Amino acid sequence: MDELGVDALLLSLGADLPWLTGYTAMPLERLTMLVLPADGDATLVVPRLEAPRVEARPDSFAVLPWDEADDPVALVGSLVGGRRSLAISDRAWATFLLALQAELPGATWSLASAVTAPLRAVKDADEVEALRRAAQAADRVAAQLLAGEIPLVGRTEAEVSADLGRRLVAEGHQRVNFAIVGSGPNSASPHHEPGARVIGAGEAVVCDFGGTYDGYCSDITRTVFTGPGEPPREFVEVYATVQSAQSDGVAAAAGGTACQDVDRAARDRIAGAGYGDYFIHRTGHGIGMEEHEDPYLVNGNTTPLQPGHSFSVEPGVYLPGRFGVRIEDIVVVGPDGGPDPLNRADHGLAVVDA
Repeated sequence: MDELGVDALLLSLGADLPWLTGYTAMPLERLTMLVLPADGDATLVVPRLEAPRVEARPDSFAVLPWDEADDPVALVGSLVGGRRSLAISDRAWATFLLALQAELPGATWSLASAVTAPLRAVKDADEVEALRRAAQAADRVAAQLLAGEIPLVGRTEAEVSADLGRRLVAEGHQRVNFAIVGSGPNSASPHHEPGARVIGAGEAVVCDFGGTYDGYCSDITRTVFTGPGEPPREFVEVYATVQSAQSDGVAAAAGGTACQDVDRAARDRIAGAGYGDYFIHRTGHGIGMEEHEDPYLVNGNTTPLQPGHSFSVEPGVYLPGRFGVRIEDIVVVGPDGGPDPLNRADHGLAVVDA
């Protein structure tokens, strides 16, 4: 905060608040906000009816409950005092930001992530182990998919999505964050919403799923082909290209390497095979308490990776109206600077008769 000239952080919705306090604010019309001055003590302003959910940590922050007839914006304003360079949660509601701007007309505003994102991006050993446990639980579900233990043919995408979610919970996740299932031509849509389409034989099925396990996120993608019979030659070729690109991306993800160079390593492999125009998203995103956070593996991001950075490596090829292939693992830069893939589910092409 001192380096960036920020006088106070104002943290509301989003992962920054639980990262610092252990308390996750409900997305209510009632304001919850941690006021964290650079030169003073932190105070959590919270609705009184929510205060019982806050674990007291008096050595870290005070708790200031407010009643229904109180003005929480005015309370925050009083805690801010004469401080004028304020950084607010990226996900704070506009209604609260506008009210605070009216309450503090002389203030200048910036995003809290300028302070918190670089700090949160570098995980300590306990956080890495939490991510590892989440990845291992997701791996167990992926292994069931690859082994044909999850029925596909004859079920709708939505049914398979719900099944993946149930299995994540059974493997220890407290919450399912997403379970993308795209079959046949829908597999060419990277963020396809699973729907009523019935999965048939002889199709690509992209399954991208993850959840929250003890506060940290999992995220894995595997693409399978439904049998009986062998996949078409072009699908085998595309799959092999994506598999190699994913391996190249993981190998490049070492300490000191610029984020964009990891993206380039995966992208060059796909472009060299003639599918460059069909790799339509970045190679990866950071992961931790949120599914998507810093660092992002994308062209233009020259931030060098360092030990503790955690991120996905997930290249894909998407042929519109036909099929898509994506393979994704979560990777951490280890203490020695080398890449440490947290997901170990098989990467080979699986033809499942389920």
